[in-house]
Amino acid sequence: MTDYRMDRVLTKNLILSNVTKTFGPMTALDAVGLAVGPGERVALIGHNGAGKSTLMKIILGLISTDAGEVTVRGAAPGSGVARQHVAYLPENVAFHPALTGLETVRTYMRLKGEDPSGAMALLERVDLGAAAKRRIGTYSKGMRQRIGLAQALIGHPRLLVLDEPTSGLDPVSRREFYNMLDVLAAEGASILLSSHALTEVEARTDRIAILSRGRLVADDTLSGLRRRANLPTHLHVRARPGSADAVAAELSGWRYNGTMVELACAPDEKLARLGTIAGLGAQVEDVEVIPPSLEDIYSHFSQIAADGGTP
Repeated sequence: MTDYRMDRVLTKNLILSNVTKTFGPMTALDAVGLAVGPGERVALIGHNGAGKSTLMKIILGLISTDAGEVTVRGAAPGSGVARQHVAYLPENVAFHPALTGLETVRTYMRLKGEDPSGAMALLERVDLGAAAKRRIGTYSKGMRQRIGLAQALIGHPRLLVLDEPTSGLDPVSRREFYNMLDVLAAEGASILLSSHALTEVEARTDRIAILSRGRLVADDTLSGLRRRANLPTHLHVRARPGSADAVAAELSGWRYNGTMVELACAPDEKLARLGTIAGLGAQVEDVEVIPPSLEDIYSHFSQIAADGGTP
């Protein structure tokens, strides 16, 4: 088995440096730099037209850059080496409805020069072993997406490029899908996924890259983005019956829902405010700390970029 700890040290599976792409007068990507190492799960988020699809097409070797450099495992996108190591899963997969799951995966394995006898193992890996001999036309959206992941995994790719991979999936299917991605990352695969489901990627990725108007305006962990954005933290305090007004006055907060008091504070004031709340003793039943969400952070950095500032 490959030593992915060494793989992690030796190389990045994906490197983009000052990548620029224009379409006529429109700049789709403006000097974008991004790297994804083995075992990393990076979410690429941005508004429609931010440049996400263009970036993915460049990584896959479908279109070329106007400037900058891209390497996939040290090779040029679209080259034989890059194709060997990269896999792609689109938002809406399409397979022949008359073929079974097993027949479909076997066909793709033959096309990739792999031994088709391993098709069942791939189907079992994506939890479709029991449905292997059912026709694709009878599969649910989640099952078809898992077939898509199975074909993407043929040949043990080191970079997976996923475009809205959980679109249309129910909550259970989404959780199962991300569980599979966690396993792949643990085995050393790099994962770059585009998603509008910010709540999902907030909890299931290692880094978040924000594209806005073709510029990479942020690339960091969620905690790192929160520090940089410096947005307020909200505290929801549940007061004991009859104490809400006194608690709200003491904390300079606002009362709602009868016994609830809400207040906002700067990140560096959070511990002091929690100390004040603890000092209220029996007047308080509970407190919930609500940090800025990824949606808040995304809006913050996108607005700065729209205003022409530097995040």
